[in-house]
Amino acid sequence: MEYSYKQLKLLDLYDKALDELESVGIDFKNNPEIGTIELGISKRSKNRYGVCKQEEPDKRYKSVTKKGYRRIIKYEKYMRHRILISDWVLDLNDDIIKNTIVHELIHCVPYCNDHGEVFKKYAKYINEKLGYDINRTGNKKEDYEKSNLDYSEESSYNYKVVCDHCGQTFYRQRINMKKMEGYKCGICNGKFNVTKIK
Repeated sequence: MEYSYKQLKLLDLYDKALDELESVGIDFKNNPEIGTIELGISKRSKNRYGVCKQEEPDKRYKSVTKKGYRRIIKYEKYMRHRILISDWVLDLNDDIIKNTIVHELIHCVPYCNDHGEVFKKYAKYINEKLGYDINRTGNKKEDYEKSNLDYSEESSYNYKVVCDHCGQTFYRQRINMKKMEGYKCGICNGKFNVTKIK
């Protein structure tokens, strides 16, 4: 199987990130607590940096909570993880790509499925020891500027919404046109015009 330039770049940065984490005592390579990790590229997402999809829950880490009449089942540990890094992220600087990889790797650790206290503890430790900047979310515009790339907010979205009266502008991936007819601008109470970008 032949790999593309982006796939090779991702694999190389993934290996470097794993080595760096191992140097501060976090082993993802040979850790039975983590399970298996697959790595890939997502061409679908225009805004999300990456995602860690969890599979094969460990039944010993199951918790059940009740909310009204509903029972919510949650697993804190999974034995298979699929990390997908968005294609557009691979155009950014290597440190931003590695930051995204490490963020998603933390989600592979038990009790780190969300951005709760355990996730924050790992992120803080890695940030202090290795100089990463792991946060809950990234800033696409800033990361494009750091990478000396042109950033256009329009290129990330399918719809542009502009207020007729004050000109307030925002963008959306999906939009319900029937609902938009009833919405008014929060600044001036004007109506919105929706333009399909692509």
